[in-house]
Amino acid sequence: MTRRLLLSYLALALLVLVGLEIPLGYFYVRGEESRFSQGVERDASMLAEVAEENIEKRNLEALPELAREYADDTGARVVVVDRDGRLLTDSAGATAIEADLSRQPDIAAALRNKATTATRKDAQGGDALAVTMPGSSGTTIRGALQVTYPMTMVTDRERRIWLALVVAGGCVLAVVALVALTLARWITRPLRTLEHATTQLADGHLDNPPDAATGPPELRRLASSFNHTATRLQHLLQAQHGFASEASHQLKTPLASLRLRLENFEPYLDPRAHTSLEETIEEVERLSRMVHGLLALARLENTATAPEPVDLDAVLADRAATWESLACEQHVTVAVTGPGAGRVWAVPGALEQIIDNLIANALRVSPPGTTITLNRAPGAELHVIDQGPGMPPADRERAFDRFWRASDSHHDGTGLGLPIVHHLVHASGGQITLSAATPSGGLDAQVRLRPAEQERRSGGATGRAAHRVGRRTSTPRSGPRTPV
Repeated sequence: MTRRLLLSYLALALLVLVGLEIPLGYFYVRGEESRFSQGVERDASMLAEVAEENIEKRNLEALPELAREYADDTGARVVVVDRDGRLLTDSAGATAIEADLSRQPDIAAALRNKATTATRKDAQGGDALAVTMPGSSGTTIRGALQVTYPMTMVTDRERRIWLALVVAGGCVLAVVALVALTLARWITRPLRTLEHATTQLADGHLDNPPDAATGPPELRRLASSFNHTATRLQHLLQAQHGFASEASHQLKTPLASLRLRLENFEPYLDPRAHTSLEETIEEVERLSRMVHGLLALARLENTATAPEPVDLDAVLADRAATWESLACEQHVTVAVTGPGAGRVWAVPGALEQIIDNLIANALRVSPPGTTITLNRAPGAELHVIDQGPGMPPADRERAFDRFWRASDSHHDGTGLGLPIVHHLVHASGGQITLSAATPSGGLDAQVRLRPAEQERRSGGATGRAAHRVGRRTSTPRSGPRTPV
């Protein structure tokens, strides 16, 4: 923004200077040319009078000296002819004496008692001003005089004039640039601090709040409003984070105690009530998992971290090996297929949790004797494919909604596993979609991530803004995570 403001000020100043200096220079140059022409005409008129007097007195020997003295003083060329147009003297010595010059237009006009002024090319190819005056007394013409003055002196003066105007304009532009730069920085400094503070606030902290005491009044009011809003937002985030941290401890203990008390009732209950007791314990367990999922989502939304390169092949092999034993107990096979995907961008711990939740969901619906396929496709794509009953298109559209469960669902899920996966995938800069594995059934969970090598070559990954995500909140990597 500073550059744009500076360029706009300079463009406006340049427009004003061009509008003023070009007409000024033009009229000044025209004035110099007019003064020069008038001066030469005045000199030529005086010389013509002197030459006419000498011709009248037959004092022709004085003409060469008159021409030579003026030529030596001014650098001009002086030519004098008699009334017949024969050359009497030439200060440059370029034409023979007694040569007939009456055919030259300027000389012919002067012999008709008519003065002329014209610009022509001299012997060196430069511009020269030629002034031709008749040497006459009244209507009696005794000769003519022509003064040819080179225009180099005038053109040099004109160049100096234009150079002075350019230098003056450059000095004005330099002053304008200095003032404009100071003004632009004064205006944009609060905006830069606001931008920096906004970036910090997006990362979950505000170490350097914008200064509300500098800059234009409008920006000072904006900075003050931003500080007030940021303070309230930080208080709300801290309160929410504190609630998530405290609730994780306060809710687990009563639920565990309730389950223990229910289990202790079993010896004292009628055998016919055991079924109801087991169902009650299962609901308590489901409530515990739901609380765990809610707290996990709260921690995800209150933590800021940036994606980093993760070896998808290593993580996939590790998680497949971890789930293999549990899958074998249900007579289900976990297979990893496809070419190596290499490193992808993901937030720390997110890739493991994504794979765990997708495998757990697939394992929950997979019949015995089937296979869960973890297929790697080109472009950093991961497909988790099961051979279960599948999911209708309408259910796939709502599968990422919190607490949503299919109407024909017979498992004890909480409806939070896929929303957590969806949040982690998007926080890593990827996408996740659900589609039918085959026309007859099965579900294909397609996770598309960003290849780390491609992003590094384009230079667009390492400097991206942080995403609001969380680290792993479940069991260690020594065993499968319990999905929610």
